[in-house]
Amino acid sequence: MIHARINGIRVEVEEGTTVLDAAKKVNVKIPTLCKHPDLPPTAACGICMVQLKGTDKMIRSCCTEITEGMDIITLTPEIVEVRKTVLELILSNHPNACLTCARNQNCELQSLAAEFGIKEELFGKILKNLEIDDSIKTIVLEPQKCIKCGRCIQACQEMQNVWALSFAGRGLDTRIAPAADFTLVESPCVSCGQCAAYCPVGAIYVYDDTAKVWGALNDPSKHCVVQIAPAVRVAIGESFGMESGELKTGKLYTLLRRMGFQAVFDTNFGADVTIVEEATEFVKRLTKGGGVLPLISSCCPAWVDFMEKFHPDMIPNFSTCKSPHEILAALAKTYYALQLNIPPSSIFMVSIMPCIAKKFEIHRSREMFVSGYQDVNVSITTRELVRMIKQTGIDFSSLPDSEPDHMLADYSGGGTIFGVTGGVMEAALRSISSFLTGKPLGNIGLNDVRGLKGVKEARIKVGDYTLNVAVAHGLGNVEYVINKIRNAREKGEEPPYHFIEVMACPGGCIGGGGQPRNINDEVRRLRINGLYTDDSHCKYRDCHDNPQVKRLYAEFLGEYGSKKSYDILHTYYRHRKEYKSYRETEFLGESE
Repeated sequence: MIHARINGIRVEVEEGTTVLDAAKKVNVKIPTLCKHPDLPPTAACGICMVQLKGTDKMIRSCCTEITEGMDIITLTPEIVEVRKTVLELILSNHPNACLTCARNQNCELQSLAAEFGIKEELFGKILKNLEIDDSIKTIVLEPQKCIKCGRCIQACQEMQNVWALSFAGRGLDTRIAPAADFTLVESPCVSCGQCAAYCPVGAIYVYDDTAKVWGALNDPSKHCVVQIAPAVRVAIGESFGMESGELKTGKLYTLLRRMGFQAVFDTNFGADVTIVEEATEFVKRLTKGGGVLPLISSCCPAWVDFMEKFHPDMIPNFSTCKSPHEILAALAKTYYALQLNIPPSSIFMVSIMPCIAKKFEIHRSREMFVSGYQDVNVSITTRELVRMIKQTGIDFSSLPDSEPDHMLADYSGGGTIFGVTGGVMEAALRSISSFLTGKPLGNIGLNDVRGLKGVKEARIKVGDYTLNVAVAHGLGNVEYVINKIRNAREKGEEPPYHFIEVMACPGGCIGGGGQPRNINDEVRRLRINGLYTDDSHCKYRDCHDNPQVKRLYAEFLGEYGSKKSYDILHTYYRHRKEYKSYRETEFLGESE
């Protein structure tokens, strides 16, 4: 342990603790701009300067480890002036576009400028005329607003191992850009959106599709329906002063009806259907040789795109099941349309997702048009929904709870935990156990696949089988799992796993790129706990026990894994070198 003083207050911390983190232990706030709790320090901004007592030496607290006997001063007129000057220099290279910026009133630079009382510009503006890149139609890169903190690059390269972003140029010409000055659509970007989640300003933000939703809601020829993902219900309250992890499912149902949607569905129902199909697929591969093992889950579109670009040799291992929101949308424009005698062409499906990559997924291949029309018309993020709520003037916090349209909304506990890392695996194993043994899984809470460890491995006894499973979250953790499979394959050995779950975003969907910002592991745990609480309160814990799922198969799909279910609920994959959708390849005359 290290013993030191901060502003005269004694502090005892573990060796290796930074001055910044030591200050937090004694409730001393040191302002930062480039530092994020999830990322290693870059010391890029210089705002976290503190002083060694008795000297003129100033140090950057985010990257300096506290040492025995160190005496730190964090607040003097000189320190305040240094920090203010650093901010003024940053602002001299930043456009005055707050009112039209995507981060207005939720910008770390704007907040610091207000805290330090910056009312005038003391330095002349040095602005470059840099083009906005919205080529990918999922995220937007506005390099003129970049403050060169490097957080997006750390997230893209070190956390996600995608390497779509880097610094280009030098000195005053330094800017954020895809490598080799490609556009985002030409880059390796998989639209996980972590760059946008970690950007402290408005240099990277979500492509806004809310106008399409408002347009449909105001079109009397449209039958507007909507679905909400599991992770949305435990995060949206944060934007309205509520605690992270609080379940707001009933309020969301009420809100969406008041906004004008004619039917309110729940993606959790789609997750239940995903599991019965995926568990059926796994059992066939395990017992009848109906495909290669390990089976890899395919619910995360950013992970699917990452696999298609970087690991195409794994395509045979991928489950052919669509993601839950695509499954529900396909059922809305087939089963629901048939039941209510509504033309599929008039149904306008909106998905509210924690995920930015869903914006690409909705038109990634012809299987996403199974009804003859685009199954999901628009996918918006949690943050986009928050903006829409504020535009309506509805007081979200005071809304009463209400019920959804049960036909495509009732869900099991297994469906709701899809929003957390390990949740897909746990839900699948619950059904796999029943399909293999005829009995429910004894340990309904699989602790070995829960939690925020980057890669979780477990051996699960299911009847006569011992299943080796792995769960990875954050794309930077995938290589470990993939390399183990490849090494076994090269040696002619049995695969190290039977089943693998991957989620692109740290924590799973609860940490998605489209969720409310200010994410860290504490917030992730609260959101995760909220979904596990929802699971524990569900009448049915196993996806295959959901009565509405049973009704769907009895009335419409037939058996699990039937030809009809395969035609509607499954997809295929290909080696995707660029970020081209089905519609783009069709337009270009390229073969699928």
